[in-house]
Amino acid sequence: MAGGLRSVLSIMAGLGMAAALAAPARAQAVNMGTLTCSVASGWGLILGSARALGCNFTAYGGRAERYLGTIWKLGLDIGYTQNGVMVWTVFAPAFNLTPGALAGTYAGGTASVTVGLGVGANGLVGGSFNSIVLQPISIETNQGLNVAAGIASLTLEPAPELAGPAR
Repeated sequence: MAGGLRSVLSIMAGLGMAAALAAPARAQAVNMGTLTCSVASGWGLILGSARALGCNFTAYGGRAERYLGTIWKLGLDIGYTQNGVMVWTVFAPAFNLTPGALAGTYAGGTASVTVGLGVGANGLVGGSFNSIVLQPISIETNQGLNVAAGIASLTLEPAPELAGPAR
């Protein structure tokens, strides 16, 4: 089992390095804030999976935005995970992103292992004009029994505002 865990951790490190190299030069990117997503429960379907997300982006300076989305994993994905959380640091080319700028499609590598409690890595690039980088290694926590490694795709769209009382 220790050899298997070592292999998964090696894959995770490799995916993180690959995502960092594929990302726009971070010397020119600005750390915008944090994107925290709640991930729905679900089964890995051996060759992939799709899970719904509810996300909150908190920009430095206090601005907050809500997003809805889906994360797809293509590759090895075997097992079941309960609701989880993914957290990314968001980098962008300029500090003055307009509201909703995180909407779009992201792609990159993914790897995770869950035996009871689990961790994972997801390096994704995309969004507005493919200029937004979600930290090369995200933090992913979940519960269940699952092994996943492959390619991830994430779509985000601004969440509709909750309707207030009728006037």
